[in-house]
Amino acid sequence: MSLEIYDRRTVLRLSTATMATLSTAGCLGGQSSSVQTVTMPGDLKFDPKTAMIKPGGSVTWTNESEIEHTVTAYEDEIPDAAAYFASGGFESERAARNRVSEGLIAPGESYEQTFDQPGTYGYFCIPHEGSGMVGTVRVR
Repeated sequence: MSLEIYDRRTVLRLSTATMATLSTAGCLGGQSSSVQTVTMPGDLKFDPKTAMIKPGGSVTWTNESEIEHTVTAYEDEIPDAAAYFASGGFESERAARNRVSEGLIAPGESYEQTFDQPGTYGYFCIPHEGSGMVGTVRVR
């Protein structure tokens, strides 16, 4: 029997893949869960592109790439009664764009947000918005 030693990134990658599998298992067939993991792999996208959760549920974005990313809500693409969200804790899209370096999620790090209001939330990565790094959270 051989023992394998894994570095921190390998363990994080395996843990994230397991959590994503468990989190999305309830999403098959259009069902929402209370927890969803979205990864940011090395190809400038959010995976899955659309996260589905129940009201009061949370989404955790995990950066699996070698570069920094943000999670930034489009202010005009969130429900009227919902609070604005962005990595870095900004209260507006403008503030997030103006101080982007304060909202960057480093490789191997995560950002979590809880969603109380039902509806659809559009979000993006500021540095990679032009490359199509956008996603959606549906709360139902």
